[in-house]
This record gives sequence, C-alpha cells and structure tokens, in this order.
Amino acid sequence: MTLSAGFFFFLELIFPASDAINGSRLYGFARYSKAEYRRVYRTNVVSILYLYENRGFVRPERIIMLSNQATDTAKRTSLHGHWSSRMAFILAVTGSAVGLGNIWKFPYVVGQNGGGAFVLVYLACVAVIGMPVMMSEILIGRRGRRNPIATMALLGQEEGKSRHWQWVGGMGVLAGILILSYYSVIGGWTLAYVFKSAMGVFSGAGVAAITAERDGFIGSWVMVASFHTLFMGLTIFVVARGVERGLEQAVRFMVPALLVLMLALLGYSINSGHFGEGVAFMFTPDFSKLTWDTVLAAMGQAFFTLSIGMGAVMAYGAYLPEETSITGSAAAVAGADTAIALLAGLVIFPLVFANGLDPADGPGLVFITLPLAFGHMPGGVFFATIFFILLSFAAWTSAISLMEPAVAWLVEQYNRTRAQAALIMGLSIWGLGLGTVLSFNVLSEFKFLKGTIFDNLDHLTINIMLPLGGVLITVFAGWVMCRNSTADELGGAGTTYKLWRFLARFVAPIGITFVFLKAVGLLDYVVVFAQWLKTLVS
Repeated sequence: MTLSAGFFFFLELIFPASDAINGSRLYGFARYSKAEYRRVYRTNVVSILYLYENRGFVRPERIIMLSNQATDTAKRTSLHGHWSSRMAFILAVTGSAVGLGNIWKFPYVVGQNGGGAFVLVYLACVAVIGMPVMMSEILIGRRGRRNPIATMALLGQEEGKSRHWQWVGGMGVLAGILILSYYSVIGGWTLAYVFKSAMGVFSGAGVAAITAERDGFIGSWVMVASFHTLFMGLTIFVVARGVERGLEQAVRFMVPALLVLMLALLGYSINSGHFGEGVAFMFTPDFSKLTWDTVLAAMGQAFFTLSIGMGAVMAYGAYLPEETSITGSAAAVAGADTAIALLAGLVIFPLVFANGLDPADGPGLVFITLPLAFGHMPGGVFFATIFFILLSFAAWTSAISLMEPAVAWLVEQYNRTRAQAALIMGLSIWGLGLGTVLSFNVLSEFKFLKGTIFDNLDHLTINIMLPLGGVLITVFAGWVMCRNSTADELGGAGTTYKLWRFLARFVAPIGITFVFLKAVGLLDYVVVFAQWLKTLVS
C-alpha cells in the first residue's frame, strides 16, 4: 500500500462519517452516521477495503471475512417485531395487493383490451415494472427497519446523500392515509351488501329495484357513515394488535378464506352454463386490439395492482426476516395477485353472460349487475352473501396495509403505544372519510377541479402520488443506494441482481413515467411535442 493510500485509509477509520474525506461517499459505498459508529464500524472498514481491493491493495479473502462479520454486526431490528415466516409475509403483501380493483377492474380491462393478448402484455409489465418496484420497496424497508419516513431519511443519509429523501416516504404515508379515507367508505358498502344479501334483498329483484336499493343506501349519509365507521373500527382493531398478533393473524385467516370463497364461487360459475363464454371473453387473444394505449393500460394495471408506491410494501418489508429471499417473495406475491385477479374474472363473467348482462359495467358490476345475477339464480342468496364477504375480506386486508405505515410512524416519532397510535390515526382517517361519505349525497353537487371531494382524492392519489412515489422509490434504490447495500439485501450480485438493477434504474422509472403522463393527460402533449421536434430536425 502506498504512503498516500495508507494515509487516506487511516483517516477513513478515524472519521467514518466525515463528509470531507469519506471514501464511502466518494466511491458510492454506504455511509453511516456517528451515532451508529460502534454498530457499523466493521461495515465502514469493509467499504474501505472494497475500495482498496479495487486498487490492488487488499486481498479478496480478507474482504469476504470482514464482510460476513459486518453483515452480522450492522443489521437493524424492527421496533415492531417481525413476520414469523416467509409465508406470513407473502400472505400479508398479497392481502395488501388484492383489493376491490382486482375483483372488478382487472377482468374488465382484460376483456376490453384483447383478452389473452392483453394478459401476455400485462405479465410482461409485471415482470419488468411491477416486480422491480416491489423488490425496491421491500429491500429499502428491510434495510431501514423503520417506518417509510424514517427509513428514507436514514438510508439517504447513510448513502452519503440527503435526509430529504424522507419526503418520498412521507408522500407514500400520506397517500395511504388519503386512499384509506375513501377506501374505507367503499369497504363499508361491501359490509352493507353482506347484510343485504343475507336478508334476501336482491332475491328476484329487477334492475330498477336493485338500482333504487343502491341509490337509497348511498343517498343516506347516516347509513354510509355507519358502515364506514364499522369498517374503520375493524381495521383499527387489527392494526392495534401489532405485527404478529394483529396483521399476521388476520392475513393468515382472511387471505386463504378469500381464496376458498373464490373457489366455491368458481364452482358455481362453472355450472352456470356460460363458463366457456366467460373464458373466451377473457383469454381469446385478439392482437388487433393491441395498441400503445393497450400497452399503457397494461403498464398501469401492473403498477397499481401490486399496492406499490405508497409505503405499504416498504412498511411490511421492514418486518421481513433477514434470511427470506426478497426476489422469491416478490415473485410469489405477483403470481398470487395475478392468479386471484384471473380467478375473479372466471367467477364474474360467466354469471354476467348467463343473465345477458353487460360485462362493461365496471364498478357498477359489483353493486348492480352481480346482485341482479345472483337474485335470479338457484342458491343466489347464499352465493351472493359469500361473494360480498369475499369482497369485504379483500377490502379489509388492503385497508390494514394502508394504515400500517402511518401507525408505525406515530409509534416511532411520538413514542405512542400501538393501540394509541392506531386509535389516533384511525379516528383521523375516519374524519377525513366523512368528506367521501358526503360526496355521494349531501355534497354531491359541491364540485371543484376534478369533481366531488371523492373524485379529487382519487385523482390526486392514484394518478399523481402513487406513480410519482413509484418512480422516486426505484430511483432511490437503483441510483442512490450503492451496490453493496442493494446486493446485500438481494442475496448477492449475481444475474438476478444485475437484471433487477438494470430494470430498476432504467425500464421501471421510464414505464411508470409514461403511466403518470397518461394519467394526468400530458402524454398527448409530449407526443405532439416530439413530433414537432422531429419535423423541425428533418
């Protein structure tokens, strides 16, 4: 080792967090704060040794030995506990991803955009956009072991950058709060329809009667607010019990139960006499319908269906055991989410066709079309009740994940107990949700910007906050975090890691940017501008 190299190596050991001479900052290795000096001392040594190995001063065997020591020394522990197993984590994230949109939106989008051809494009988009973003969120969460705000601040500082990355985590937490404020209202509708189905309200009813039933329900702010309160109460109850006793126990029951209920409905749908028609609607490839709009729709569905970009997956990743493979877990979640969405289509569309109904009803499919179908079928009361219980479980598991990041932040930031934090945050979200409750009745004529209070919340979160959060999360994981940090979390720097890094740095951010521009109505202007530039150059 030369004299100058030895001098800087000595300074690195004395000042591991120095901004001026921190080799880890200059060369892209993880930087740790002085407050964590003892815990991460070996990690800094390893980063420095990697630097000097690249210059030919240190043997690789020494790096491997100290790296193993550093890994054991520098790992954090979550303040909220851990998932007891890989399966618990997969069930939790699958429960978060499988929501109301999987039940009605995905099958409809498939049928309207080329069937099997769209499914192929969608699966490709899940692989190159959804999976890299999900893996990025999980690895960031596990690396930081804190709520999304604290995690982004901590890792931003450790990587030699800025604590201001905490605003990305903050945007995700806020998006979850805003989404849950109106998602809880819709979740309350599903609970109300469980009772309506069980009481036989839809039995033998026509379109006019079912529509009047729905309009009468949402037109009463007292009824909507009551079920909104019940749904939020159930969510608060689960989150207040903590990771293992609350979240894990809930998803261990609800996600398998959701699957069992769906399989029961699938058997009913197969016997409807129109199962083949439903399969053809969803899966017959029609490549003539594949346009750039279709590809963008597939990108958007792949992004939004996996519950990414809003801190929920990052929060769940903070509880993931060290020995669990992030890549394998993310693949299992993406596969389960897609399978359940396809199953939902195989359940819904044969029933729709059996009754000569319109498969393009979208959200109305759930609260008008399907009640009408069940109301005219043998055993319809029983199976309608099962269907809305299934919907309630899907909404409930998603609501739990939306609330968890905010509760974790309250616990860590203000030293509250889980129960206190869940109650405070739950009541706050419940209060915000009253705006959505009133959007369907008392304040239905009060409109600004994009429409009602509900319309504006939906547009802000889904079209702006989530895509923006997804882009920034992948940029942070792919460009801000160093190779040592990300490779450590993803199990080494092999082919899978290199593929993830390429997708997270280039493909996923570009794809999500297109989704964002399309959602906010700017993509057409970008295309026109590009054509103008092309004309100008030629």
